[in-house]
Amino acid sequence: MPIGEAEVIAISDGTLPLNLHTLLHEAKPGELDKLLHQNFLDSVVETSITAFVVKSAGQLILIDAGCGSFFGPSLGKLQQNLLAVGIHPEDITIVLPTHLHADHVGGLVKDGNRAFPNATVYISQPEADFWLNAANKQTANKRAQPFFDGAQAAIAPYQKAGKVKTFQPGSQLFPGLSSAPSFGHTPGECFYILESKGQKLLFWGDIVHAGAVQFANPGITIDFDVDLAGAKATRKKAFEEAAKNGYWIAAPHLSFPGIGHLKASGNHYEWIQANYSALTVNE
Repeated sequence: MPIGEAEVIAISDGTLPLNLHTLLHEAKPGELDKLLHQNFLDSVVETSITAFVVKSAGQLILIDAGCGSFFGPSLGKLQQNLLAVGIHPEDITIVLPTHLHADHVGGLVKDGNRAFPNATVYISQPEADFWLNAANKQTANKRAQPFFDGAQAAIAPYQKAGKVKTFQPGSQLFPGLSSAPSFGHTPGECFYILESKGQKLLFWGDIVHAGAVQFANPGITIDFDVDLAGAKATRKKAFEEAAKNGYWIAAPHLSFPGIGHLKASGNHYEWIQANYSALTVNE
């Protein structure tokens, strides 16, 4: 889809069934079952994992990189789906992970080597400081500890090749593309903000995993959040701002393609999926 003069392509890495009853926190008794039933869902929900390509100013930028081989056969489809839209791994010059959980960076490596040999990986400084320091694993909480090994394995080949750069959250990264802190889910997660010709799209990362539940009650957290209170606060602020300002959202764990708008409706929010279009940017 076009965003001004840029083009955004949602790339599916596959799906993963998640048992929301065991993963979600802070719901009232019966609340989860009620919300899931209202949305015609069971407690085990097939959850999308999506990456996004931005074509802008001659660059091919990959935002998040899927799971690679980290999570089994229903995932790791990023490479084949990039090829399906005519993008070869060598074409990607920039990778922007929203954060370093393995379902966002596992696809950076293949057989221990760089899956995108011409790409530089840009990571927010606090995110790199937390996950890429092996000593932090021992002091991190139990929700964070399982993700250290995957983050380090995915980034190591790029570090060895001198292909990792860090940035301060809130900085402008490239023309029309900036970052903003969205800490909580991880200590250095960032939104990426694409702006062109008066249009705007926010790449949200993991502030929402279970749309059917969290749009109705943004206070419900998930076990993957490193900082439950911080994630809740970030989500509430992001929902409010998106509904107020009406810009596009791209969210990797909402049902594919995960692009749409958010609308306030009373004391909750409604997700309005992008209307399907077969037109290309050039048409």
